[in-house]
Amino acid sequence: LATGSNRGSVASLWTEVNRCGQNGDFTRALKAVNKILHEVKEDVTALHCKIVCLVQNCSFKEALNVMNTYSKVLGSELIVFEKAYCEYRLNRVESALKTIESVSEQTDKLKELYGQVLYRMERYDECKAVYTDLIRNSQDEYEEERKTNLSAVVAAMSTWEKASPDDLGLSETTYELSYNAACTLIGRGQLTEALNKLQEAEELCRVFFSEDSDITEEDVESELAVIHSQMAYIMQLQGRTEEALQLYNQVIKLKPSDVGLLAVTANNIITINKDQNVFDSKKKVKLTNADGVEYKLAKKQLQAIEFNKALLAMYTNQADQCRKLTSGLQSQNPGHPRPVLIQVAQLCREKQHSKAIELLQRFSDQHPDSASGIKLTMAQLYLTQVKHPKNNHEEDIDSAIDVFSQAIQYYQSEQPGSSVHLALVREAADFKLKYGRKKEAISDLEQLWKQNTNDIHTLAQLISAYSLVDQDKAKSLSKHLPSPERDLNISEWDGESLFFSCLCLGKLPKNYDPTANPDPERWLPMRERTYYRGRKKGKKKEQVGKGTQGATSGAASDLDASKTASSPPTSPRPGSAQASASTSAPAASNVVPPRQQKPATAGPGARKKAPQKKKKGSKSGW
Repeated sequence: LATGSNRGSVASLWTEVNRCGQNGDFTRALKAVNKILHEVKEDVTALHCKIVCLVQNCSFKEALNVMNTYSKVLGSELIVFEKAYCEYRLNRVESALKTIESVSEQTDKLKELYGQVLYRMERYDECKAVYTDLIRNSQDEYEEERKTNLSAVVAAMSTWEKASPDDLGLSETTYELSYNAACTLIGRGQLTEALNKLQEAEELCRVFFSEDSDITEEDVESELAVIHSQMAYIMQLQGRTEEALQLYNQVIKLKPSDVGLLAVTANNIITINKDQNVFDSKKKVKLTNADGVEYKLAKKQLQAIEFNKALLAMYTNQADQCRKLTSGLQSQNPGHPRPVLIQVAQLCREKQHSKAIELLQRFSDQHPDSASGIKLTMAQLYLTQVKHPKNNHEEDIDSAIDVFSQAIQYYQSEQPGSSVHLALVREAADFKLKYGRKKEAISDLEQLWKQNTNDIHTLAQLISAYSLVDQDKAKSLSKHLPSPERDLNISEWDGESLFFSCLCLGKLPKNYDPTANPDPERWLPMRERTYYRGRKKGKKKEQVGKGTQGATSGAASDLDASKTASSPPTSPRPGSAQASASTSAPAASNVVPPRQQKPATAGPGARKKAPQKKKKGSKSGW
């Protein structure tokens, strides 16, 4: 206790502390509190006020040191909020959770912080329950902040867990609420609606800041950066990559202070660059390594960024770095296929296809539940192998067909009739036909034709296949072919289908024999018939000068729609997590999913209000 001569000075110091606290001058308040503690070393109220001053000045480590040093004097219940808050701000979320859960009864401000901690830990169901309870049972000036936080939780559940929470009836009266609603729509795949919602959020943001004369246009653009980055993400998913890239670069040029926003924007630019403009990608990847990024983004966002770092290393021919990164990713995500797919892509660039297949087979055996995309890639590699005469062994074709069958069976049970499932069936059928396995292709062709009975190309292939094993079935199916009398709408036909129908309408050949059996494969282009052996060498050379100036007849045929396969594409759209394979440049058997890695979704994450600091008040109320 202070002696009589010092009581007057201590009282005046308390007056100073209270005045500074009311004015928000916590630096001067801290000096006065330290003077009080010099006179009364273990005054509980003075110690509590010192901790609050340190928290308000963001000196979280020093505040924790004071709490730990005087823990016996202060007790745990008095400073539980301040301790948990400091731990939260120091990114010690596990410790913060333990501190909060150590008390028997939580105050509203502690529940508020509890929700923040649960959100950071991605425990969204529990977090949603906390905020729902707070909104239902609280009536103060922080209701809007709580609703914003709740909408952020719903957006996170939609984006990261693909959950569809019940409509909570949150009004979208602020730009933060509209932004979070857009994030929810993105998670549901409603991209057009999400883009409209972001435009609403932008308008609300501009209106909100127009009322403040101290806010400059640069301030507004900085606040809008998160909305614009999210708009660019939607455009990227829609295939509007040029527009997306322009908007992303505008955000980068603003140099926003949010390292999470910068990291996500830079990552998404890298996914657009792919194997092109790698110099720009190497500059952008530095933004993903900024201090504190790991605390700003969700785990899946960080994971996507790390995958893309490994891919960038591959594209820049840093083979050892690529192997090092993928090895680390595989140990962190043992059941995830993408690290393996990146390793396989690197091996294929090095022409080590056998090692790549071994790696894929090992992962498939160890993680059968995650192996659907892996099996697709194995099929792609087997296809690559059989294209070369020295590797053109019967067992390679059998192995490829077996992998196709396994992948088709998986999607037949998990996603029957999906675009991926049907694309797989089409690829399998085309592969079997190409290598003379018409009997084996029948079931695939039947499945495809049943999905679309107007597909004349598939029907012709099916008739041709049946002609080898069941003439009656072939004749029965031929009844479904278009008749000469049928009116044709050219806009409904693709190149090859139009070619087939024209065979029915043209003049009869001079040597036509009405008594002879027609060729059962007459509906197929010559190159697809079983007896076709290709053109004899030396007969004709490329004719330069015919057609488009400077083009060869071979180049012209590449542009002829009637010479291209009509099967649906097997590669996923940008942003798809589906694993398939492609032999497109720059590398042989380059794996599409990691190459076109899903850009980190939801921009920098749903907008969420920061936890409220303790309100200013009297010395005993801090």
